[in-house]
Formats: sequence, C-alpha cells, structure tokens
Amino acid sequence: MKHSNPGREKFQRKLEHRAQKQKMLKVLAVDDEQSILELLQTALAAFGNCDVSVADSASSALEIVKASDTPFDCLLLDIQMPGTSGIELLKKIRSLPDYSETPAIMLTAMSDRKYVEEAFLEGASDYITKPFDFLDLRNRMSAAHLLKQERIEARRNLNSAKCLREELDHNQKFSFEDPLSIHGPNRILQYVEFDNYIDQLSRGRLFDSSVTAVKLLDAENYYHLSSFGDFRRAVSDLGRAIEIATKDAAPVFSYRGSGAFLIVTHGRSRTGALPSKERLNQVFKAILGRRGASGQLHALMGKRVSMRSISRAGAFAAMAKALENVNRQELELIDGVNSLSVLNEELEPVQQETVRKRVYERVMLELVGEESCLTRK
Repeated sequence: MKHSNPGREKFQRKLEHRAQKQKMLKVLAVDDEQSILELLQTALAAFGNCDVSVADSASSALEIVKASDTPFDCLLLDIQMPGTSGIELLKKIRSLPDYSETPAIMLTAMSDRKYVEEAFLEGASDYITKPFDFLDLRNRMSAAHLLKQERIEARRNLNSAKCLREELDHNQKFSFEDPLSIHGPNRILQYVEFDNYIDQLSRGRLFDSSVTAVKLLDAENYYHLSSFGDFRRAVSDLGRAIEIATKDAAPVFSYRGSGAFLIVTHGRSRTGALPSKERLNQVFKAILGRRGASGQLHALMGKRVSMRSISRAGAFAAMAKALENVNRQELELIDGVNSLSVLNEELEPVQQETVRKRVYERVMLELVGEESCLTRK
C-alpha cells in the first residue's frame, strides 16, 4: 500500500513551482576536496540562477562569509573536513548576523544517524549524501531559499505587531491544521526540516527507532474557543513541556499541526526513558501556572510506534500511525465523557454543570493520575 504525506507534497510542489521563477542565488560551497568544488561550481553555474563561491576549509569559509557585502542565500557544507567539521562550521555561521535562517544543505558521504541528527539540530535545512543528482540539489536549494523568505516575512509580520497583543492575535490568523513554527525548545525541528530528517534517516533503515505522538486534549475545541494567540501560546507551552519531560530520552520532535507533536527516539534505552503521561502533564501544568494560563489544558500521549522500516514510505506510515493512535485516544476520551454525562432534563442547569464537571474529572483522573490538579478534595 502506498503511503504519502499530502500536506508536505502540496507544499513542496508550491515551492518548486515558485523556484522556477527564482532570482539568482548567491551560494557558498565548502568542501576539502577540490574536485567536488569544481564540480559544484561548474554544474550549478550552468543552471543559470546560481552564483557559486567556494572554500576548501571552515576557516576560509568564515572569512568569505564575513567579508561578503551581501549575505549568501544558500550554504552547501561538507561534514567531514580536516580541523573544523561542517557541522561545527554551521554552528559558527548560525551565530553571525543575517545567517540565522539561511538554508544550509549538508553534502556528505556520511549517512550515520549520529551525523544526521547532529546536523539538523545545529540548523541544517537538508542533508544529501554523495554521490548526488545536481538537478535535485538545485531544486532543493531553491525550495529551501523560498521557504526561508516565507519564514522571514512571517516573522517580520509577527514582530511588527508585538507591541499590541490584541492586534497580534487578530492579525496572525492560522488554521487549526497549520504546522506553526515553534521556537525556543531545544531538539525541536520545524515541519519541513523534520520531514527531511526522517527522510534521511529512513535511508539508513530505522530498525531501532520509535515515534510517539503527543496532543493537546480537545485541541480543536480550544482552538475555536480561544484567540489565535492563546492557542499558539498553549502549543508553545506544550512544546516546552515535551523538551523538559523528555530530556533523558534525548529525542527529536516537531509540531505537526492540529495540536499534535511527534517525538522520535532512537534505541531501546532512550525510548524507555520517555516520561509517563502523568509526568508530562505535571510539567505542562507547571509551565501553564507560571504563565497564569488555564489549568484545564491537558496533554495526551499515544502509544509508541516502531519505525522498523527499510523505506521512506514505511517511516512516514509509522508517523501517521502514531498520530492516528493519539487521535483515537482523544476521540474515545471525549466520547466517554459524552456518554457518561447523559443528564436528566429535570435537573437545574447548575446541577447539570456539576454532573458534567464530576464526570470530566473522573475521566481525567484516569488519564493523568493521582497528581492531577483536577482531583477534588
């Protein structure tokens, strides 16, 4: 059976279509092999929209970047170089003004998960193993650059309205399904980078990896009842809670829209170090409390799904199954509340609300355990 990711594929087609009209890209390629640099410079220049500069070491690359009058639009970095590696170079470049969002594509023969994970967590946009197809590389470069421009524009709009939260919440509209950019937590990847990360790992066969979904309970209802800003902040708080609660598991995670996150862990020991749903909710509630937000928000944690895959389709199917698991858990919980709270029409409204609350507390107690603040004294 064929598995796909329609949302990502539609977004990717949009970027590729716009890439055909892309202006000249200013590119810096860094590799200690002169033959690779010559190949990149010749092949990419032949496409007509790439102005390629080259460097054979990290130190030379930094000098070129700092001396350039205008920032580079895209970085092509080899990982394994004498002295400073491509990943260490990327970290240094990311700290420079104008380079926090610059697309960085790792070009390397190294496909070990350790290097893939480290590269993406340091800010890589994509990862291509040698030998590579130049047409595919050019398309990925253009798409990454367009994605950068869209994110910069979105951030500019966000910052321009920061002084007035009401204006911000009104203007920054988004759909419930939109994969919002969550900034702040460590080890979190944005939507496209996370897909690229999984895509690269799937080529190395994910025999010991697992994926777990975490979701804001009744997220869609909360989205419709709250402001855009409140929903965004609740999602950000849950991302921060995941970061803190899963520290021992050292996962990579991403917000996927619809109130849900995906958490990927590698190896039995790391996967076993994932927190219980009770622990996750304790941390989540502490974060909400410090912000003075609603204490009625809760997180669901789905069953772990093995990513024992030898294909990209299999890896993405596992991710879809993890989301399906947590969505089913949410539906069963909400259906349970509705079926248990069939009220006598003769009860007064206040009595009806009391019954609803008690039923909800009962179900939530089963969900999050004795430590829940819903426990009635």
